[in-house]
Amino acid sequence: MNIVCLDMEGVLVPEIWIAFAEASGIPELRRTTRDEPDYDKLMTWRLGILKEHGLGLKEIQATIARIDPLPGAKAFLDELRSVTQVIILSDTFEEFAKPLMEKLGWPTIFCNSLEVAENGEITGYKMRCEKSKLTTVKALQSIGYDTIASGDSFNDLGMIQASKAGFLFKSTEQIKRDYPQIPAYEEFDDLLAAIKAAL
Repeated sequence: MNIVCLDMEGVLVPEIWIAFAEASGIPELRRTTRDEPDYDKLMTWRLGILKEHGLGLKEIQATIARIDPLPGAKAFLDELRSVTQVIILSDTFEEFAKPLMEKLGWPTIFCNSLEVAENGEITGYKMRCEKSKLTTVKALQSIGYDTIASGDSFNDLGMIQASKAGFLFKSTEQIKRDYPQIPAYEEFDDLLAAIKAAL
């Protein structure tokens, strides 16, 4: 029994925070899990910048509404889902992911949730569990699944390394250099072929 676990941002859709950095004109918000391995530190820093600029959930959701999946992502996902089970494991938030899941044909996603005040200010966030991607992969393995995982960032390395097969996709040159043992791909067709070969 196989199940494929995919990261979302940078793999299937553009990075939400980078898109919002461009839309809001705040270049500091371009920082992502590709740059900062400590997710708690990254999110605390982001929320501080949002507060400083008086920006909240509504403004971010307006940017997300204009984001489309990466070219070829939906066809890749449709093909993959026709041959095996797929779960998207993301450190994003339900409040961000929903419009993107609609554009991808409603795949299953496990992610986190935001704490939002009545005025729309994002006051905090609730992680589904610690090390959510690795924890989820191990939980799936404990109920009889062999996992195959792919992602692009530091926070994907745990699930990739713990799976029977794992791949970097559209990752950074630094991560590819640091982890030369993990096969790395740039095109959906190549990733699809690698996953199918591992099934």
